[in-house]
Amino acid sequence: MNGKNPLCIALCVAVSTTSFAQTGKKYPDPAPMTHDMSEFWEPQPRIVTPADMDRAVPPPSDAFVLLGLDADDAPEWIGCDGKPVAWSVEDGVMTVTPNSGSIQTRRDFGDYQLHLEWSAPTEIVGESQGRGNSGVFMQGRYEVQILDNYGNETYANGQAGSIYKQSAPLVNACQKPGKWNTYDIIYTAPRFK
Repeated sequence: MNGKNPLCIALCVAVSTTSFAQTGKKYPDPAPMTHDMSEFWEPQPRIVTPADMDRAVPPPSDAFVLLGLDADDAPEWIGCDGKPVAWSVEDGVMTVTPNSGSIQTRRDFGDYQLHLEWSAPTEIVGESQGRGNSGVFMQGRYEVQILDNYGNETYANGQAGSIYKQSAPLVNACQKPGKWNTYDIIYTAPRFK
C-alpha cells in the first residue's frame, strides 16, 4: 500500500458527504456482490480440434520437474493446509481425491513457464462448472481454469484456459473426457515499487 491510498479514500468520503449535504438526496447502496456478477457468456470462444496427446512428451533438459513421467509419489507438492498431499499418484499421473483439499508446490516460483497436462474424468457427471473442475493458481491469486467443457457450455470467462472470471480463452480446445489436454503457461510475476 502506498501512502496515497488513505488520502484518496478520505477525499472520496469527503466528496460523497459534501454531495449529500448539497443535494439532500440519499442514493441507494450498491447491491451486494455475488459470484455471478463477474461472469460473461458472450462471445463464446471458437471451438477448435486440438492435437491428440495420447503419448507423453519428455521434458526439456533444463526443466525443473514437479511430477515425473513415472513418479509414484509427489515430493515437490504439499497440501495447502501444510499436510501431505492426499491425491493419488501412479505412473506419473496425479489424480484428485475428492474433498481432499488443494495442493501447492513446496517451492515458491516467480517468473516461469509451466507445462501442464491434464485429463477430465471419463465418467461425465454434472454440467457447466460442476463437471471436472479444477485450476492452477499463480502465486495463489490468478487462476488458469481447468474444466471439462468439451460439449459443456459455461460462461466464457470460466472455460478451460480462461483466467478465471477475468478473461476468456482465445479458443475452446478441450479434448473429450479421458483424453489429455495440454497447457503451456508463461507467467511473469507482477513487480511493485
